[in-house]
Amino acid sequence: MADELLTPRQVHAEYGFSLQTLANWRWCGTGPNYIKTSPGRGGRIKYRRSHIEAWLTAQTVTVGGNAA
Repeated sequence: MADELLTPRQVHAEYGFSLQTLANWRWCGTGPNYIKTSPGRGGRIKYRRSHIEAWLTAQTVTVGGNAA
């Protein structure tokens, strides 16, 4: 099965990140990897669901154990 591509609006609806937050992350080079389908400001942005899930996993903080 192909990895599902999501628009920023779909990411917002499913994961709760605002459109502005997603845009800020793209600008700063942080956040989940994304696909830009054409050059320039008008390029369509898509996110692979697997990239979002992997990014979220990488952001997970394990509690307990020794203090930082």
